[in-house]
Amino acid sequence: MGRPRIKKNDTVIVVSGVSRGKTGKVLYVVPSRGRAVVEGLQMVKKALRKSQDNPQGGIVEREAPIAVSNLMPYCPDCRKGVRLRRAKEGEVWVRKCGRCGRSFDG
Repeated sequence: MGRPRIKKNDTVIVVSGVSRGKTGKVLYVVPSRGRAVVEGLQMVKKALRKSQDNPQGGIVEREAPIAVSNLMPYCPDCRKGVRLRRAKEGEVWVRKCGRCGRSFDG
């Protein structure tokens, strides 16, 4: 798997699948599997075993990973999913919006 173009805390939009058109913040990325977990999207029900932390047990809803190929970085200036380009600012490379040039890093 190549280097993912999406990082933790990025705002992304879903471009295909059941959650198409929804946006959310990336909680974490699993680069080896090519997936990312987005806040409030791809909710699944999970059964929890009884434990000291959770004496009742039960069923909870939590986010499931989404394929990174189904996500695009969301540019608030363009108000849509955009492709990224890399540009050098001083000594560091930053990710920028391919349409308007808004920086996604720092």
